[in-house]
Amino acid sequence: MYKRKIYNKILNWKNESNGHTALLIEGPRRVGKSTVVKEFAKNEYETFILVDFFRASKETKALFDDLSDLDYIFLQLQLTYGVSLKKRKSAIIFDEVQICPKARQAIKAFVEDGRYDYIETGSLISIHKNVKDILIPSEERKIQMHPMDFEEFRWALGDEVTVPTLKKFYNSEKKLGQASHRKLMRDFRLYMLVGGMPQAVESYIISNDFSIVDSVKRDILKLYNDDFYKIDPSGRLSTIFDAIPAQLNSNASRYQVSGVLAGQRAGSVLESIAELKDSGTVLVSYHANDPNIGLSQNKDLSRFKLFTADTGLFVTLLFKDKDFTENDIYSRLLNDKLQANLGYLYENIVAQTLVSNGHELFYHTFLNEASKHNYEIDFLITCNKKICPIEVKSSGYKKHSSIDNFSEKYSARISRRILAYTKEYQKEGFFEYLPIYMVQFL
Repeated sequence: MYKRKIYNKILNWKNESNGHTALLIEGPRRVGKSTVVKEFAKNEYETFILVDFFRASKETKALFDDLSDLDYIFLQLQLTYGVSLKKRKSAIIFDEVQICPKARQAIKAFVEDGRYDYIETGSLISIHKNVKDILIPSEERKIQMHPMDFEEFRWALGDEVTVPTLKKFYNSEKKLGQASHRKLMRDFRLYMLVGGMPQAVESYIISNDFSIVDSVKRDILKLYNDDFYKIDPSGRLSTIFDAIPAQLNSNASRYQVSGVLAGQRAGSVLESIAELKDSGTVLVSYHANDPNIGLSQNKDLSRFKLFTADTGLFVTLLFKDKDFTENDIYSRLLNDKLQANLGYLYENIVAQTLVSNGHELFYHTFLNEASKHNYEIDFLITCNKKICPIEVKSSGYKKHSSIDNFSEKYSARISRRILAYTKEYQKEGFFEYLPIYMVQFL
């Protein structure tokens, strides 16, 4: 198993909860939930039972229909899985719990019983049909699992030095030097290409062959597409997802639903967008109508941009309809020969990085009344009780008219101003030119 940061979050839950809550780990398919939970249970409990509802028998699933005799349920689980459970020293894992909603509902009774710890994993966990007719247990504590971030990716490659060292330079506001910067940019572009899905990372480590990595990512995208059709047989979800690269490439101020689904507008697909977000496959950035502290209170649900949760999958999605041999984006990006019109790849990786650091995604568009020019701030985050505008550039170009105009309009609300780009770190007053690989420290 690759080292994952979520392990420590699970450990904190175990120590703090002491059996008073269950833990639900949500995340997209193939992100590594089952692997990390199984490894955690092996290390932190004397014994554990993993109930994989994808493979569990009808008889096992039926155990959760009647909770009148918990002793009987625990006895049957021990017999079925050949594991002896020990009071307060064992865990029961419900893997892919959305497949058996009654098991999720049973968490309330199990936690009240108090004998064991309970960890659930789930994809598409909040989709309406997966929670229909069940009582969602208040005893659940939820955490999100994301694709590997850059540091986890480096760990998988055997490098535990680069990111901590980089953080020291960031804190000291010192430059790395051109040679170190070029190497870091190449390492980061490699991460963008492979992505953070464990299967893709493993295939890269084993094969060192982008065509094999791309094949793995295509399989994951096919799995997502199958899920979308299960949720919505009309194909609407799949169509919205597949159009993400084209929509970002259009440089429109929002995802243009009418250009993807004929006769539809954003207001008519809000439920579909919520389902895509709940699936964990998509990141939604909402327009902040009044950019200020409490951004979520001012978001416009009908104005949004979509990103993929993993930039490696985004790369493959770009050329989903072409054979790998026709796709030169891997060599172009790795060798820093990316075409200007593919710069939205950097927007996607910034979105992914911000979300993995716990930020919600917001953007803002506005009209300069004097010049009658429209401007857009790519991302807004809160920092130091103020807001921080972020503009993303795929090159070393240092012009930042959007942030300049935004800062003039909302100067009292802003702390730091950040341009995330591909050159070395610089700071000029309140303005920071941040290499794309340092966004992880925001």
